[in-house]
Amino acid sequence: MADAANPRTNVPRGEFGFDHRPETDQAFENALAKARDGDRLSVADGVELLATGTDRAGIDLRRKELVLEAADRRRAEVVGDEVTFVANLNNNVTTACNTGCLFCNFKDRSEQFRTENDESHGGFTKTPAQSREIVDNALDRGIYEVCSVSGLHPAFALDDEHRELLETSDRGDLNYRPPAEYDVDPGTYCEQIRAMDAGGVHVHSMTPEEAYHARRGTDWSYEAVYGRLQEAGLDSVPGTAAEILVDEVRDVICPGKIGSAEWVEAMEAAATVGLDLTSTIMYGHVENEAHRVRHLQRVRELQDRTGAITEFVPLSFVHRNTPLYERGMVEDGATTDEDELMIAVSRLFLDNVDHVQSSWVKYGDEQGLKMLSCGADDFMGTILSEEITKRAGGEFGQYRSVSEYVEMVEAVGRVPVERSTDYRTRRRIDPDDPPHGPRLGPRADGTPLVEADAG
Repeated sequence: MADAANPRTNVPRGEFGFDHRPETDQAFENALAKARDGDRLSVADGVELLATGTDRAGIDLRRKELVLEAADRRRAEVVGDEVTFVANLNNNVTTACNTGCLFCNFKDRSEQFRTENDESHGGFTKTPAQSREIVDNALDRGIYEVCSVSGLHPAFALDDEHRELLETSDRGDLNYRPPAEYDVDPGTYCEQIRAMDAGGVHVHSMTPEEAYHARRGTDWSYEAVYGRLQEAGLDSVPGTAAEILVDEVRDVICPGKIGSAEWVEAMEAAATVGLDLTSTIMYGHVENEAHRVRHLQRVRELQDRTGAITEFVPLSFVHRNTPLYERGMVEDGATTDEDELMIAVSRLFLDNVDHVQSSWVKYGDEQGLKMLSCGADDFMGTILSEEITKRAGGEFGQYRSVSEYVEMVEAVGRVPVERSTDYRTRRRIDPDDPPHGPRLGPRADGTPLVEADAG
């Protein structure tokens, strides 16, 4: 039974000769019973729930509602009625990148940034001093966290020692050029982290892909890399660059990126040195339900070993302006039904991760709120700048005021709670005690971060 409003619900994804297909010997009813009872789900169980049964094509809307109900009950049992958010800033350092991911329109070819190039482009690179100024100004507005995820600029090195090794290497496969060849010197990763580590803010940065870039040309372990970054001021690691943690999918959408096993290795190393982690999935492109659930399995296994993942963030693929769409490899992104089921099955499958996030940047306000009844309990952050989704054609804005959070969360009968990045510090907000502004940030005093009707 297909959703008439979403005609693609009957169109199979992943027609790329993939080995993993959404086929199981499990029954939907059995998988649902296990989910309701709180039993640990198998991959086959997850596929049945995500597909609303592999015994029929498309999404069965009646079965879908049963999955959503089970996930919403699990959410209430695990975290109650609180809806959390963090006052944060995105400070992406550079768009220069040569990785060539087909799902991304954030990057710009790094050759365009070289001094000898006179070609116009819309990209940017920030110096450490500029990053410090941006974060310092945002601290005055009350933020708690700065999140930084950037392109893999060829001039980036981990630190001065790494740069010296890159400068003296005779290898031609390291994607390195000295900063002098570019209009703007991004500094080193450690310099950027130190610059953003201003005034007690929480620095959330350095994905596994960036950590790989920060050790290229060396025999350094990921533990050594993340240890140096931690000394520079890094507090936690975003589990982005995960996309789909199944290599046959990565070979299609991001063949230049590290494989799924190395992504897990880097994340485990970050946890080993004492850094908290988040984790994501970027779905709704060429993959199918079997890939999505195998991704969840890798995340769950990583959490079993480390216990360091604070939240899971499903990210619905924004297809406009991306090479996948422009080359005709996808027609669009996930349907609303798929989005709701991804949130719900994430809650049910990841029995060791307490928090599941609804991204208003990806879903918009109305659907983002709906996800809070599908298993999600976190509603992202204020995000004073968000370039990545915007460049891919996202339509849902770049910031959120605390007052807007309070109004929206109260409207769905839940409790608005300001949180720290790691969820260990929380502040329940009284809707009847305005004005509403952040109070957990190092310089936060309750003054509104942004006005609800700004911009």
